[in-house]
Amino acid sequence: MSEPTKNSLTPVAQKFILHWGEMGTRWGINRTVAQVHALLFLSPVPLPADEISETLAVARSNVSTSLRELQGWRIVRVVHVLGDRRDHFESIKDVWEIFRIVSEERKRREIDPTLNVLAECVREVKDARTAGEHAGVFDSDDRVVRGNHSHADWRAEGRGEAARESDHVAGEKGR
Repeated sequence: MSEPTKNSLTPVAQKFILHWGEMGTRWGINRTVAQVHALLFLSPVPLPADEISETLAVARSNVSTSLRELQGWRIVRVVHVLGDRRDHFESIKDVWEIFRIVSEERKRREIDPTLNVLAECVREVKDARTAGEHAGVFDSDDRVVRGNHSHADWRAEGRGEAARESDHVAGEKGR
């Protein structure tokens, strides 16, 4: 297998990899992680980490960290090539599948924990109110103000709606 180098990438491939890296930073993803993904997405064959490192002119340790991150997102996987003991990596090639998986992962990592904390807060306010305790929150001047029952109910109802909507975006069937 010929080893690609930065100079062997076409100008269009270089442009795409640089752009994907820039977009990654806007999405909250490390630039190198996004560039490694872009290279694997474009590559017609699985690549070992050392070739990725050489092609992108990035430290091997940075490539290893990026590959672990991409595997955690489930959009890059390890494959083995006959006659080569090294791990090779390939990306999912279907853009819509990548979008679906990233949406599921973002929901699992970001939306679900936030919705769970909001639900806990609503339960705590309701429990405190039921027990006759003060269920207050701080206003912008750090003064304690009474919790608003209808507001808490709205949040609880909104949690269910937000969960259904995020499930829909992530491509999951309603729970």
